[in-house]
Amino acid sequence: MIKKWIFYASIALILAFISSGFKGSNSQVIDYSEDQLLQTFVLPSQYPQDYYKYQIVFTGYSFTGFKEAVAFKESQGNYRQVNRFGYMGKYQFGKDALSYLGIRNHSAFLADEKLQERAFERLLAVNKGKLKKEIEIFSGKEVAGVLVTESGILAAAHLGGSSSVKKFLYSNGENLKRDGFGTSIASYMRKYAGYDTSSIAAEE
Repeated sequence: MIKKWIFYASIALILAFISSGFKGSNSQVIDYSEDQLLQTFVLPSQYPQDYYKYQIVFTGYSFTGFKEAVAFKESQGNYRQVNRFGYMGKYQFGKDALSYLGIRNHSAFLADEKLQERAFERLLAVNKGKLKKEIEIFSGKEVAGVLVTESGILAAAHLGGSSSVKKFLYSNGENLKRDGFGTSIASYMRKYAGYDTSSIAAEE
């Protein structure tokens, strides 16, 4: 009887160990409400349906992850969106930024998804060039409680422009710009830190 009990206890421990291996140290518990029922599941998961069932795109901290994270914040990924301040598209470009990139037909811009993606990557390259020195100086340091990274700097520049990022960094966070909705460049710098933007070549 004792041997049988030890056998079953060993099997239970082995199964528990194997199942715990699917969660990993970076697992995230997500609550999702559907039809007024709260469902909880864990990501990463060994079940692919946990991703597409709840329409969650798992892109991690890749460059694609960076683009989609910024886009979701800006417009929830809507290529056709125009906000009340006139910012438009998936990444909410202002008219001045579009003009700088040589884009003047706003209707055509809104209708062209590939153009919007190219414009976003081009603007990242432009800002990376303008902020090359600041990326080298401040990356890995904290400014006003915000850990500075290249991707965070580029996201902040997308929100408030490269000059606003410089003012924030060199004033130790005292000069802090916000957009029309009250969102600060510091919040973008924090929220989008640590993504891989190395594929973007700085435009000198």
